[in-house]
Amino acid sequence: MIGRGLLRIGLFLLMSLIPLSIASAADPILIAHRGASGERPEHTLASYERAIDQGADYIEPDLVLTKDGVLVARHENEISGTTDVADHPEFADRKTSKTIDGVAMTGWFTEDFTLAELRTLHARERLPDLRPANKRFNDLYPIPTFEEILKLVRAKEAETGRRIGIYPETKHPSYFAGIGLPHQAALLDMLSRYGYQTEADPVFIQSFEVGNLKALRTATRLRLIQLVDAQGGPADLPGTSYADMLTVQGLADIATYADGIGPSAALVIAPEGPTALVGRAHDAGLQVHVWTLRMENNFLPVAYQRPDGPQGRGDFAGYVRAIAATGVDGIFSDFPGQARQALSGGAP
Repeated sequence: MIGRGLLRIGLFLLMSLIPLSIASAADPILIAHRGASGERPEHTLASYERAIDQGADYIEPDLVLTKDGVLVARHENEISGTTDVADHPEFADRKTSKTIDGVAMTGWFTEDFTLAELRTLHARERLPDLRPANKRFNDLYPIPTFEEILKLVRAKEAETGRRIGIYPETKHPSYFAGIGLPHQAALLDMLSRYGYQTEADPVFIQSFEVGNLKALRTATRLRLIQLVDAQGGPADLPGTSYADMLTVQGLADIATYADGIGPSAALVIAPEGPTALVGRAHDAGLQVHVWTLRMENNFLPVAYQRPDGPQGRGDFAGYVRAIAATGVDGIFSDFPGQARQALSGGAP
């Protein structure tokens, strides 16, 4: 009896050291997609801080590199849609056309700017037609570096007394490696400097590509997530489709180098109902973190839309609960506060 009592006390003390927001098995972890990007321009310190204040377990910075090799947070390396770069005549000659992962695009690219030059730009709302209220924050916030995001997390941890996870995505890693600006060393060095080194730390590194995740697996114990979509395939494996990767054998292969998958929501709930993907992934020993849950009708499945136009908001709470009911381990959302409320049983 004494031994069992000591065991129970030990387990209680162990669990008391783990923040409830990270450790809870009742709800999936809540990942703030580009911060609270439904309420502030994405990938700004203001967006990340709002997400943390709303109870997000993890914040997600998409990482690209500058000309001088600094990791900064942008959804894409082409920044005309998320900054005021077009209003800077001194950078007019930087506008150019490139092909990134097989897609031709014209604009301004982070790898053509030093960090000092990017510091003269300011963030803007990426979806102004769907999120007009966010335009009032245009031109208020600079582009943050990855280190500034980590410093924010440390400060908010000290303020709130809870651990806050980091969920970086390496954007276009093979493209950046091909121009002499690889993510891996800069990413792992920065994480290590701030104390993130093992699978026990609240970090997931994600990528739509395969090669960089396999390389990361040999270099770090931090947890890795293979992102997958309903169409297409990894940019670095043109002969491979995401559909192939989600078969029983494909998931077993992913499990050799990653700790989980990040599927689009359509792969978890189809129009006819939940799919078998979550169960198959769990059978392979993989976590499932689904992306991206948004409130606007424009992004919701038909069953959860409401008849007030694409800017209007549908049954977001119902959608969040339906996704959670499939047994996923994590949920990405642009609206972490409302998603938390839905998971807790309230209506956003």
